[in-house]
Amino acid sequence: MAGDEGGRPDICPTLLYADAKAAVRQLTEAFGFTALAVYEGEDGSVAHAELAQGNGAVMLGSKGTGSRFDEAMKKAGPAGVYVVVADVDAHHRRAVEHGAEILMPPTDQDYGSRDYMARDLEGNIWSFGTYAPEVPG
Repeated sequence: MAGDEGGRPDICPTLLYADAKAAVRQLTEAFGFTALAVYEGEDGSVAHAELAQGNGAVMLGSKGTGSRFDEAMKKAGPAGVYVVVADVDAHHRRAVEHGAEILMPPTDQDYGSRDYMARDLEGNIWSFGTYAPEVPG
């Protein structure tokens, strides 16, 4: 994967799912994320999970926990997340093999990237591609 140098990312998208366990399963199996941590509540819900891809990460948990974040997110819609990968076609094949809903197959973009787009089990849009923004140091 692109950006395998590790470290701590400065930005982590944070998502809530009605079935966070299924989300963790799909993100790891179909989209190749690595589960760094999955903490369950006493009721079996996912209190907090951290998944990594390259040098980035996403945090997620279960809806309906009553936390401040859960309350703030109640009226939020699905999110869109872009993930940089080294081999878009291989990544796409893996997603297809695991039954992911593909919204756009691997496509060469005018700005030089090759991307594909998928929807997760709860409507969030995940784009995977070769474009990585240049962030000044």
